[in-house]
Amino acid sequence: MDKDIIVIGGGPGGYVAAIRAAHLGANVCLIERDKVGGTCLNRGCIPTKALWRNAEILNTLKHIKEFGIEIDGYSINVEEVQNRKQKIVDQLVSGIEQLLNANKVEVISGTASLKDKNTVVVALADGNSKELTAKNIIIATGSKTTLPPIEGANLEGILTSDEILNFKEIPKRLTIIGGGVIAMEFAGIFAAMGSAVTVVNRSSILKRVDSDIVKRFSVSAKKKGVEIITDCTMDKIEKRDGLYYLLGENKKGKFEIEAEALLAATGRDPVLEGINLEGLGIEFSKRGIRVDSNYETNIEGIYAIGDVNGKIMLAHAASHQGITVAERIMGIENSFHSPVPDCIFVFPEISSVGITEDEAKEQGITYKASKFMFGANGKALSLGEGEGFVKVLSNEQEEIIGVHIMGPHASDLIHEGTLAISTKLKIDDIKNTIHAHPTLSEAFHEAVCGLKGEAIHMVQPRK
Repeated sequence: MDKDIIVIGGGPGGYVAAIRAAHLGANVCLIERDKVGGTCLNRGCIPTKALWRNAEILNTLKHIKEFGIEIDGYSINVEEVQNRKQKIVDQLVSGIEQLLNANKVEVISGTASLKDKNTVVVALADGNSKELTAKNIIIATGSKTTLPPIEGANLEGILTSDEILNFKEIPKRLTIIGGGVIAMEFAGIFAAMGSAVTVVNRSSILKRVDSDIVKRFSVSAKKKGVEIITDCTMDKIEKRDGLYYLLGENKKGKFEIEAEALLAATGRDPVLEGINLEGLGIEFSKRGIRVDSNYETNIEGIYAIGDVNGKIMLAHAASHQGITVAERIMGIENSFHSPVPDCIFVFPEISSVGITEDEAKEQGITYKASKFMFGANGKALSLGEGEGFVKVLSNEQEEIIGVHIMGPHASDLIHEGTLAISTKLKIDDIKNTIHAHPTLSEAFHEAVCGLKGEAIHMVQPRK
């Protein structure tokens, strides 16, 4: 065999798996047809967060007088916004390339397909091909953007999350089809930059988020200039005189939304084409490659991690799966399964881990829930970000089973909740842990104490 492991795809699942396997002494080859870092680094998480930071600053500027600061005026230089975003991406891509090289991972630029359970054929950019063999193969081909099944969705100029990242000008009006994470993140970014944004979704928005947070966030988004239309049909998209028209109907009747730009953000599909899954008899569906609890396919020695297996389409989940598989191949068994935190970069941020209150009810779990508002947290008020709350759920054994946050730095705060759930910490474990003052983490501490009616900085409900 040429290699111990061949990894197909250099995204956050693939490159992490390759590096971890190399740490453990494996001879590894990574095949990537575009740039290492995958969608997350090049067309997803990182460039989006770079733009999110621009939007965060703009939102602060809109309320800058509250801080006693007077500014005569400001403008947005789109070219510099794009330059900054690309600089961040390039720096991180370069860093990953250096890490792969330092760990002696062979990187081949090309498109890979499976010949048999141990052989990969790589179509190189120069038209030639190369065959490699390995004891184990990890498929980490990621996911791709999709268009909604609406007449006119393939009209020229309609944007996906790939194209909108490279905007050259800020549209006066932007229509977004979809109500998930991608849709709502771009809605917040472009609303902050001055676009009149309309989000249209067939059902409710942010389905996997606790309904308490969705209700409050919907109100908050509207105050920030994002119109949200849900529970509707979308019949057709038309393009007239350079403008896009979305035609549909909801309980108020028929509607027609006009905009200079239209973003289709209705989800992503696993990249399954061209790998020759059928030829090897690897089981898959349109939702992804079927894998067992160890992320191994029905063909021994072939694994599938990240978006391509369709389990959890999050970059950090892909990385964790990559590490787990690399360690298993190299003889390290790890049966521990951590809960996966979810972070949504909207305004204010949303993060969650564990089960929602809605899920607890559906599953018949006996639980307690407690909320603590950021409006009663000194650090949040000092930041000028008192909107939102921390919500915590516990079970009959007083173990923390769910944490849901809407508010400042929610994406940073969620990890105490993740640790609490993964290690089955109880209410008293958190209660008896001193949290520094003044910090945002005190809100989590107070919410947990509230589960036993012992929070100090909120009035407890009467028994």
